[in-house]
Amino acid sequence: MSQVPACSPVRGPPLVEFENVTVIRGNVHALNSLSLTLYEGENVVILGPNGAGKSTLVKAITREYYPVISEKPAIFRFRGADVWDVFALRSHIGIVSNDLQYTFTRPLTGHEVILSGFFSSIGLFNHEITPAMEERAAEIESLLGIGKLAGRSMNTFSSGEARRFLIGRALAPGPKTLLLDEPANSLDLSSLYTFRQALRKVAQSGTGIVLVTHNLHDIIPEISRVVMIRDGRVFGEGEKNVMLTDEKIGRLFSVPVHVQEKNGWYYATGY
Repeated sequence: MSQVPACSPVRGPPLVEFENVTVIRGNVHALNSLSLTLYEGENVVILGPNGAGKSTLVKAITREYYPVISEKPAIFRFRGADVWDVFALRSHIGIVSNDLQYTFTRPLTGHEVILSGFFSSIGLFNHEITPAMEERAAEIESLLGIGKLAGRSMNTFSSGEARRFLIGRALAPGPKTLLLDEPANSLDLSSLYTFRQALRKVAQSGTGIVLVTHNLHDIIPEISRVVMIRDGRVFGEGEKNVMLTDEKIGRLFSVPVHVQEKNGWYYATGY
C-alpha cells in the first residue's frame, strides 16, 4: 500500500478527559495521578513498556476500573459527562482487546460475531437482525477482506483472522473511534501484515484510531499523535515525528535505541 500522510481526520471535541486519575490494583498505583485527553476522530497511539498502565487506562475508559478518591478531585469524563454507562460508550468507541478475543473463542460464525456488535452481546440469542444490520455487516466484511471467512466458526480462525472479525464487531454500531489494546500480540508475520492493512483501511475510512501498544512497529502511518505512558503517568505527548526519536524512545523504555522511519513506519534497532 502506498504511503499515506500521517494525519488524523479533523479532530473533534474531547472524547475522554482524565485529570488526576489514580487507579490502585493491589498495592500498586497502576495509574498515578494521570491526566490525558483523547479527541473524537483523532488517530493516536498510547505507547509504553509492559506494566506502564496502558491496559489499566483502557479498563478505566470502559468502566471496569474506577479511580480512587483523593484529596485532589479527579476528572473522569466521557464526551463532557461525568457519569456514563458502557452502552453509551460503545456507540462512540468500538473496543478490541485480547480479553475480548478469548471470550469469543467459541462456536459462533464470524458473521454472527459482527452482528453481535449491534447489541454488545456475546451471541445473537433472540435479538432481531434487521436488513440494515445485515447490509452493514456485509459492508464491514468487504472493507476488512473477510467476507469469504464469515461463515466459519470463530474457534477455527487463526489469531489474525479472529482479530479482524473483532474489529468488524466493534465497527458494527458505527463508532467514530476504534480503541485497540495490544492488538498485534500473538500474530505471526503473515497475520500481522494482513491485520495492519485492515487497520489502515479503517483509519482511511474516517474512523479514528486509538492504538495501545508497547511495539513501535505497530504504529500505522495514519497515526499522528503519540502519548507515552510510564509508571502510570503520561511520560510525554506530541506529534509523531517529534516523539519517536532515539532520545525519547530510549528514555521511555530505558534502553539505548536507534529509531528509523521508512514510508511512514517506525522501527527500533540497536538494543
